[in-house]
Amino acid sequence: MEPKAAVQKIRILVVDDHQMVRDGVLASVKGQPDMEIVGEATCGQEAVTQFFQTRPDVTLMDLRLPDMSGHEAITQIRETFPNARIIVLTTYQGDVQAVKAFKAGAMAYLLKSSLRKDLLTTIRAVQAGRKVIPPDIAVAMASYVADDELSARELQILRHVAEGLSNKLIADRLSLSPDTVKSHLANTMAKLNANDRTHAVTIAIKRGYFDLDV
Repeated sequence: MEPKAAVQKIRILVVDDHQMVRDGVLASVKGQPDMEIVGEATCGQEAVTQFFQTRPDVTLMDLRLPDMSGHEAITQIRETFPNARIIVLTTYQGDVQAVKAFKAGAMAYLLKSSLRKDLLTTIRAVQAGRKVIPPDIAVAMASYVADDELSARELQILRHVAEGLSNKLIADRLSLSPDTVKSHLANTMAKLNANDRTHAVTIAIKRGYFDLDV
């Protein structure tokens, strides 16, 4: 009787600055005959270093890291390893962050709230070369694909609106005229199809342009 061939395990790198998330991934992967964790990282630079050292088959990458964004870490990794298979882990349910992640080279977008249900199947799908996008996020991406992106200045002004600043205070802080701020806000509301500045902030947060605590 011939001995069974050893199962080729999917080697996984986990990048997240929250111990609870990493522990959750480890608990899900533990006992899977075709998977193993080969490294953990808590920030973007550590993720890049760990990737170079361990050469994982699949990397799970948080978008919000203390030193750089997950998008930046993905970009750095793929500059040297263009075939890197990376799954984004995130709490962002909007289309903006998803679009940025896929542009950076991610192959899947996985909400942390669905880790227990979808993690293992997503890892196996990505290892097989398939992209994975949650249906609701795919719909959002399709709905806004033709929209104009907010410019850096428009996003900067909208963040100040979210902080509760008036147009005049925003103008003073950014060394702009109040009319310029008003013009930027008008453009922003048109792009977001918002009724007013408060509505624009609500839409921007929902779509993942920024969080209130960022």
